[in-house]
Amino acid sequence: MERSEPLRIGLTGGIASGKSLVADMFAAKGVPVIDTDVIARAVVEPGEPALQEIVRQFGAEMLDAGGRLERRRLRELVFADDAKRRTLEAILHPRIRLEAARQSAAADGAYQIIVVPLLVESPIREFLDRILVVDCSEQTQLERLLERDAETEEQARRILAAQASRKARIGIADDVLDNDGTKEEAAAQVERLHHRYLELAKKKNRAPG
Repeated sequence: MERSEPLRIGLTGGIASGKSLVADMFAAKGVPVIDTDVIARAVVEPGEPALQEIVRQFGAEMLDAGGRLERRRLRELVFADDAKRRTLEAILHPRIRLEAARQSAAADGAYQIIVVPLLVESPIREFLDRILVVDCSEQTQLERLLERDAETEEQARRILAAQASRKARIGIADDVLDNDGTKEEAAAQVERLHHRYLELAKKKNRAPG
């Protein structure tokens, strides 16, 4: 029997919008979740070609004493310089896309959640059937970012400014989950979306005629 093709849902949102929370809620329902943030960390482990390319482009100071990537230092560098950020994305994005496609092909499920923080700018969009945007106000993002990462407000605002705008994210959305409220409110929205995606997955694999 031919294996059915899963519906691929891209989950995105601005930094500190609650993507991980929402992804965990889908995972708790048994939905396969492929997180490109996790993949991005894996492809820059010591010995990986992407890490070697980062050192060639940005210098050995991007490594700590143990030869691992100094993520905070790199983040500060690329968020202050659009050209450097694009260079980093050119190193990482193709490798992340290949690994996401490999994990998707290996996973089961009527539908899958593929978490892509920078989906507006990513070629992974071509691989997806539908896009879910986790949305919240920029003030909420800022408060969560300051609390979570202990950034200075200046650095946090720079990170927000470097990402696609809230309007641009909403512009590519098929579905929007409002995450300005409580976890319970977010969970209720996930429940509704779960049933919708199961129905859409059935339609995708329904035999013609």
